[in-house]
Amino acid sequence: MQFKVGVISFILFCCSVSTSFANEEALSEATHVLMERDTGVVLTEKNSHERLPPASMTKIMTMLLVMEAIDEKKIALNDKVVASEQAASMGGSQIFLEAGEQMTVKELLKGVAIASGNDASVALAEHLYGSEKNFVRKMNEKAKQLGLKNTHFQNSTGLPAKNHYSSAYDMAKMAKELLKHEQILKFTNQYEDYLRKGTDREFWLVNTNRLVRFYDEVDGLKTGFTSEAKFCLTATAKKNGMRVVSVVMGAETAKERNKITMDLFNYAFSNYETKKQYTKGEVMKEIPIEKAKKKTMVVTASEDVSILLKKGEKEKWQESISLKELKAPIQKGQKVGEITFKQNGKTIAKTDLIAKEDVEKATFFTYFSRSLEALTSQ
Repeated sequence: MQFKVGVISFILFCCSVSTSFANEEALSEATHVLMERDTGVVLTEKNSHERLPPASMTKIMTMLLVMEAIDEKKIALNDKVVASEQAASMGGSQIFLEAGEQMTVKELLKGVAIASGNDASVALAEHLYGSEKNFVRKMNEKAKQLGLKNTHFQNSTGLPAKNHYSSAYDMAKMAKELLKHEQILKFTNQYEDYLRKGTDREFWLVNTNRLVRFYDEVDGLKTGFTSEAKFCLTATAKKNGMRVVSVVMGAETAKERNKITMDLFNYAFSNYETKKQYTKGEVMKEIPIEKAKKKTMVVTASEDVSILLKKGEKEKWQESISLKELKAPIQKGQKVGEITFKQNGKTIAKTDLIAKEDVEKATFFTYFSRSLEALTSQ
């Protein structure tokens, strides 16, 4: 069923738009995409669906699965993880785990998010699903669930492997999903930290994403480099309530990669703004539920809902809510419908609506009580 909620003024661009950047030559060489986070609208892109090696940007999916497991209470930040021989043997960027060494999930997340530790990534993968192979299977299942058509993983680290690839657009979609778990920013926005503090193996972590220090609005996400992938960066920045995600792949130098990223962010913040319509968890509607212990259920947005505007321009769009046919029992967090924004009948944004609480099935005593209630009220 459809509920018309009203008319909202905003402008939304669903396709790529022409851009004017200071570093046009560099932009013409590197694959890139710029996406507004809440709506998923692409503001500009170049070859963003091309399959390329993502290097350590792979760890965005690794962090996503870990954050989902934390939110679902499968694991906790304070859980102890024992490093295996396999995890300790990983080359490339690492936090120098020793076989048998114990670290918490929180410490290992620091190792992944700040220092891009391959050993930390494998340790988390094994802790969560028993082996990296099982974890990679889950990574590919998640990619499919997110509708990523140009992504396939062979490991949790991004170390070079045949048939391990992604695209700038797919990486932006992964970042968009990861950013639903805002706690990850407490890790990715740190420029430096320590592991094994106060021991003879104290290890200084320095963020591989230097922009978290040198560009005020940047608070994540993940760099990548191999000789095949060249210099890559998936980054996110927030200004005046608008969060954007950029992905750069195949830059020749780290300096070029960072310059392109800053140009993309400057373009976004100079030309666009967002107006938040709903906040994640905000009560949007209370609806009746058949055969339920409680007569009604509260519906909320699964994430923040924003409207993207091009500065200085306004148009009218229509918002509607569609709900599934619902019967108890219903679980907290279960998808129960969608909120959709349209222009001239064309869908330009959509967000899931979820149940704010569990809804139990009505029992015989529920119906009996309601019957008594009805009789006494007559």
